[in-house]
Amino acid sequence: MSRISSSHEPVSAPLDPDRRAELVASLATVRGRLSDACADVNRDPHTITLVAVTKGFPASDVASVATLGVTDIGENRDQEARAKIAELGASTWPMRELSWHFVGRLQTNKCRSVARYAQVVHSVDRIEVATALADGAARAQRHLDVFAQVSLDDDPTRGGVLADDLPRLAEHIAGQQSLRLLGVMAVAPLGADPDPAFERLATIAARLRAEHPEAGSISAGMSADLESAVRYGATHVRVGSALLGRRTPTFG
Repeated sequence: MSRISSSHEPVSAPLDPDRRAELVASLATVRGRLSDACADVNRDPHTITLVAVTKGFPASDVASVATLGVTDIGENRDQEARAKIAELGASTWPMRELSWHFVGRLQTNKCRSVARYAQVVHSVDRIEVATALADGAARAQRHLDVFAQVSLDDDPTRGGVLADDLPRLAEHIAGQQSLRLLGVMAVAPLGADPDPAFERLATIAARLRAEHPEAGSISAGMSADLESAVRYGATHVRVGSALLGRRTPTFG
């Protein structure tokens, strides 16, 4: 698979002013929720990274949120991410300011591709994935920031390493020269109160930080449960529908 080129022309279609207005309003709501959640626990909202998860939405939406100041962009699928990067034109502003976050489940055969463009990978849950990402990053002469994904419900279909197996995975990640362990990531169990899950994640994160002091970040919280995640120490929240809405997606 070829390396992503930065020579493409930027997205040529004009940004839809009505769509931009929708995004302005939804972003204000999301930022208000984050601000209120931080105020409740005496946290500074500027310490939290808002990752706009644009899976299924067009490159023009990425361009719009970027011009609104959201420059951390999350994608779940490698093929879709690469297509958007190519369409947007990586050398143009504000596209050159973007940080691409891969937040979906990752198979080893996609790691070399993801390592060419992602700045952050949130979903490293197996030693094989960490090794493949490290190899891909080294080949591309890059470094990647990664989160170790922890399972909070022991459901293998949703990804995540068991808490008891996290130390071994974290040690492996920390030993890769082309990877930097940021901390832990998790998804709250479906249909359950997220507070107990994120409280447990905070405890797991503290244990990891005791062994790896540089790994102090927590990626947790999505559109429905970001307040709970903030309450228990999230430093990165991954927001899709609350920001982009539930429009008919362009991709997938």
